[in-house]
Amino acid sequence: MSDKENVRYEVANGVATITLDRPKSLNSLTTAAKEELLEALERARADAGARAVLLTGAGRAFCAGQDLDEHGQALSDNEGLKDTVRKHYNPIVLTMTRMPKPIVAAVNGVAAGAGAALAFACDLRVASTKASFLMAFANVGLGADSGASWTLPRLVGQARAMEMLLLAEPVKADRALEIGLVNRVVEPEELEGAARELAERLASGPTVAYSAIKAEVAFGATLDLPSALDIEARLQDQCAETADHLNATLAFLEKQRPTFQGR
Repeated sequence: MSDKENVRYEVANGVATITLDRPKSLNSLTTAAKEELLEALERARADAGARAVLLTGAGRAFCAGQDLDEHGQALSDNEGLKDTVRKHYNPIVLTMTRMPKPIVAAVNGVAAGAGAALAFACDLRVASTKASFLMAFANVGLGADSGASWTLPRLVGQARAMEMLLLAEPVKADRALEIGLVNRVVEPEELEGAARELAERLASGPTVAYSAIKAEVAFGATLDLPSALDIEARLQDQCAETADHLNATLAFLEKQRPTFQGR
C-alpha cells in the first residue's frame, strides 16, 4: 500500500485500488487531492501488476466534488477557479477514459459535481443503496466540467442529462440504476465485495481486448459508421495477433476455461 495525504493506492489480485481519503470533507477535491489522484491514475496505468482499477471514496461519501472552502478562498483572493479545470480536472478525466485498463467505480455515498463526473468517467459503476448523484454545478452558478457534458448524455441520454444538469436534483441509487447511470446497486455492507469481485474478474480477463473495446466505444461516440468500422478492423487485427486470442480460441474448441495473460 502507498498512502498520500489525500489518496490511497494499493494493488492486490491484479487490481489497483485508488481511494479518495478525505472523509471529513466528503472526499472533496483540493488542489493537492487532484494532483494526488492524477498521480495515482498515472501510476495505475504504468503498473504492470495492475490489470484493472477500482476507484472509491473513504467514509460515507464517494466524492463531493470541488472543495468549496479552498474555492471560496480563491474567490476572495480574486483568483477564480485558478484554471483548475484545464490544469487538473481535464487531465484526470482524459487519463481515466484513455486508460487501457478497465476502471470500476464503487460509489459508497454522495457523488456530486466533479465527484459524480469521476464516476461517469469509469467504465462500470457499482453503487450502494445509500449512493446519490448530484450535478451540482448550476447550484453554484457554474456550467458542467470534468467531462460531465460528454459522459452523462452518453450514459442516460440527452433529455435526462439536461434534467440532471439544469435542475441539479439528486438522483438516488435506485433511480440511477433505472436510467442506466450505474450498472449495479447493492446494500452498503456488500459494496466493497461486489465492486472488488467485478474488478478482479476484469483483471483476470483479456485486458488487451478490454483496451480495444474502450478505444472503439470512445471513437464510435464521435465518428460516423465507416470511420468506426475502420477503427474496429484495425484494433481487431491487433487483438487477433495476441496470445490471449489464440489460447482462448483453442480453449473454446477443447471445451476448457481460457486463461488470459494480457498479451
